[in-house]
Amino acid sequence: MNSGTGIYFDGTTSARLSVTVDLGPSALRILAADGRLLAEWPYAGLESQSAPDNILRLGLRENKVLARLEIIDPQFATEIDARADSIDRSGAMDRRKRANVIGWSVAATISLLLVAYFGVPALAGRLAPLVPRVIENKLGAAVDAQVRSTLDTRKAGAAFECGNADSERPGRAAINKIIRRLETAAALPAPLLPAVVRRREANAIALPGAHIYVYQGLIDKAESADELAAVIAHEIGHIAHRDGTKSVLQAAGLSFLFGMMLGDFVGGGAVVVAAKTVMQSSYARDVEASADAYGVALMNKAGANGRALGTILTRIGGATEPGMKILMDHPETKARVAAINAITPPRTVTPFLDAAEWAALKKICG
Repeated sequence: MNSGTGIYFDGTTSARLSVTVDLGPSALRILAADGRLLAEWPYAGLESQSAPDNILRLGLRENKVLARLEIIDPQFATEIDARADSIDRSGAMDRRKRANVIGWSVAATISLLLVAYFGVPALAGRLAPLVPRVIENKLGAAVDAQVRSTLDTRKAGAAFECGNADSERPGRAAINKIIRRLETAAALPAPLLPAVVRRREANAIALPGAHIYVYQGLIDKAESADELAAVIAHEIGHIAHRDGTKSVLQAAGLSFLFGMMLGDFVGGGAVVVAAKTVMQSSYARDVEASADAYGVALMNKAGANGRALGTILTRIGGATEPGMKILMDHPETKARVAAINAITPPRTVTPFLDAAEWAALKKICG
């Protein structure tokens, strides 16, 4: 159907003209009753205007006058619709647009998920070693304050940390002796900041900035100073590898990194996210294996019993690995112990503490 009728308004007068509309290859031609050419509108320039459902009202984009053409014949309107991409009476164009929007939205969501799952962890691993120590120390101080507040559920304040009372100071001196020996062997770029706290779980955690929390429950479960030292050496491995900082970057993404660079550790609850991330982290098997290897090597370097880590893992971990957070989601205990023993040949060792010092340390929390 290449020709039809319509009503034409020229935009300069109020005259209502009955016209013939011819559909050419690239434009429609509007002809008067006497055959005169009134207008020629390219299909690419057509635009649909508001009109009742039974009328196709057309205009020409960027036309200097407000001319319009009305088509009443639905079959002829369909012919124009088929030739002009900008006219969409059938709704097919809108459906295509909606499908495209949905498709691109799904693709964007999948891309974000892939970046979050693969990209951010990989990027965090590369960025963590580049974070300046002074920034990591500031981060550690902020996280430490939040962690201490979270752990101190009874709001004991200064009394939450063991070793400050007169009767507890010998125990404080004993654990400081362990820390200093490990610290000397590790030769870290910053001093360790240990704290023994009144928590009954057999646990120890490491925070960014060389903070280490040793729980009272771990000291209660340990049967020798070397066992306790081995767990601390494992946590020093996380500090040396900056695993806490990597975890924070993985959880909070680049926005937290930018916040660190700007010194904003409290804005938007960032420090709460960081503290929760570090406290609840379950490191990947390769990360834990690396911390195990570091801890054993550190014990060997300090002239101590590297196999003590395997001993305490076997006793506390057991078959189902309950109790110690350092065991949660970690490699099966027997496999870890076998790996530890493989890199620790039997040899003469020097205990960290004598019997009196170990007895004092057992009483560090009163």
